[in-house]
Amino acid sequence: MTILRIARVLAPIALAFAAVAPAQANDTLEASFDQVIGTESRTPRDFTPEYSSMFERQIAQLADGSAGRIGVAAIDLSTGREIAVLGDQRFPMASTSKIAIAATYLEGVDKGRWTLTREWPLMVPVSSRPFSTATAPVVPGQHMSARQLIDLMITRSSNPATDAMLAAVGGPAAVNDWARRAGIANFNLTRDIATLVRDDGEYDPATYVDIRDSATPRDMVKLLSGLYQGRWLSASSRQVLIGAMERCRTGTRRIPALMPERVTVAHKTGSLNNTSSDVGILTAPDGRTIAVAIYVTGQGSKARREAKIASIARAIYDGYVAQPAQSGQVWANANY
Repeated sequence: MTILRIARVLAPIALAFAAVAPAQANDTLEASFDQVIGTESRTPRDFTPEYSSMFERQIAQLADGSAGRIGVAAIDLSTGREIAVLGDQRFPMASTSKIAIAATYLEGVDKGRWTLTREWPLMVPVSSRPFSTATAPVVPGQHMSARQLIDLMITRSSNPATDAMLAAVGGPAAVNDWARRAGIANFNLTRDIATLVRDDGEYDPATYVDIRDSATPRDMVKLLSGLYQGRWLSASSRQVLIGAMERCRTGTRRIPALMPERVTVAHKTGSLNNTSSDVGILTAPDGRTIAVAIYVTGQGSKARREAKIASIARAIYDGYVAQPAQSGQVWANANY
């Protein structure tokens, strides 16, 4: 059985049992998983974990997948405490992939291949029928500096600016190569944004796992954490990216919506057919930092998906800040 066929069989099973009490759901889902592909093939195990604390149970309840798949991952960078719900299942990245595209270009800047002042043309989509070509047609538009393009693609989620940067670095394969070298294994960028948007709606992400243009919540949190901690980019390049994420104008009803006033949110949203997402870094007034990725499908409407994201993000923040930070423990050098 292929991975895609397995995913199509398992997704409805996960949805059917998502509302069961956590421990019971775990046993039921694993039994169903075994029935589909056998116990020897059950790796990685990517279903409801054992929720041992009230904090974990609260997040699991908020991420109830009975109305569509919801994937969550978060980590407190001061302690390494992690929480995840369907953290190893793939979800559509949509525009959250733009963080990795920007990082790929900025790595090139650090290596002297490009500069932030170099100008590139916007890639403007031309009208075409869905699935009529392998790649949606685009035409070059206004030339802008790389710094301007990165700002537009992150703060306003501009698709023409993103495809300009994607073309500059060498396409999806170059971004996937950057992700692999960074240790982000479950990241798969397949199409440019013009094609992704034109052909959107081929599958319902609430019930179907499409590995194209997808990532897992855990690996997105790993990507965010590494970028924030300066693992792969120079201090100046890191500031370009994180600074743009802090100025993000999209998704005001998502992660930032319920955050306390003095919490700094650096984030990037994503939206496609029946899916909404938001990923980012939360910095508390005392400097405590949390990386979080939330992918929501279904729920009946965009407004309900956004409300889910907002409530899960606030519960994650409150749950972590209620736990004492471990003095002297720095997670920056931990393996994740």
